[in-house]
Amino acid sequence: MGLVLGIIGGTSLLFADLPPLEKTTVATPYGKAEVYTGAFALLLRHQYSLPPHRINYRACLSALAILGVDRIVAIGSTGSLKPEIPPGSIVIPTDYLSLTDIPSIYECSIEHVRPELDADLIRTLGELVPEARVGGVYAQTRGPRIETVAEVKGLSKVADIVGMTVASEATLALELGMRFAALCTVDNYANGLGSETLTYEHILATSRANAKRTGDILEKIVERLA
Repeated sequence: MGLVLGIIGGTSLLFADLPPLEKTTVATPYGKAEVYTGAFALLLRHQYSLPPHRINYRACLSALAILGVDRIVAIGSTGSLKPEIPPGSIVIPTDYLSLTDIPSIYECSIEHVRPELDADLIRTLGELVPEARVGGVYAQTRGPRIETVAEVKGLSKVADIVGMTVASEATLALELGMRFAALCTVDNYANGLGSETLTYEHILATSRANAKRTGDILEKIVERLA
C-alpha cells in the first residue's frame, strides 16, 4: 500500500464540511476502530461518542498504521493558558507534556521512543496556515472534566495551550513509525483566565462559529499533503 496522509479530528471538526469518504472498520490487536478513507484517512477521535479518557488510542492509531498512513496531522480543540493567545487563535505546537498516563503499544518489551513533533510537518502547516502561531507547548490532562483554576495556573508556567488528546496520539504515532504534527484551535481561555464561566457548551459554540475556517484549513492540508 502506498503512503497515506492521516487526519485526526475531534470537537473542532464536528461542524466542518468534510470531503466524501468511505467508512471502514479496521480490526487491530487492540480492538476495532472506524476510519474514513479516500484521498486520505480521517479518524474522528470521539467515535462512538467517547469522552477523551475512554478513547481507545491504541486501536485508533494502529488502524491508521494498518491503512498505510505515514504522516498524521491532528486537529485538536484546546484552551489557552496565556492571555496573549485569545480564543479564535490557531496554534501549531512544537512540544508537548502530559499530566496523565500515555498509552503505549509496548506491553512485553522495553522500548523507548524519543517524543517529538515532526519539524517538517510543522513547517508545512505554518506555510499553509500563515495566521497560525507556530511554536509553544501543548499540555495534556486526562479529562473529561475541565482543569481547575489552580491546575491552569500551574500549567501556564510550562505550557501555552491545554487539551486532552494530542500527547497520547503523538506518542503512539511515533511508536508505530508515523510522523506527527498538530494544529490546535483555541476555543476558549482555560478555566479562570477569561471572564466567562467555562462550559462544554461554550466550547462547542466556538467550534461551530469557526467551522468554515476549520474546513478550509483541512482542505488546504489535504491538497498539499495527500
